Amino acid sequence: MPKLKTRKGIAKRIRVTRTGKLIRAHSWKSHLLEHKSAKRKRAYRAAAAVHPTDVKAVRRALGV
Repeated sequence: MPKLKTRKGIAKRIRVTRTGKLIRAHSWKSHLLEHKSAKRKRAYRAAAAVHPTDVKAVRRALGV
């Protein structure tokens, strides 16, 4: 069976920690920030884990 190609769009957005967790950035931080509170914008800076229901599909796309 041939090797699977890595989905580059996902590879640029998600990184794998040493323990194997998948880390992603928050959305909603690119524009229309004027009406969002400072607290909300600060929270978007923090990294987030990929949701457990998506982990299997993302791992396959990354080739991990």
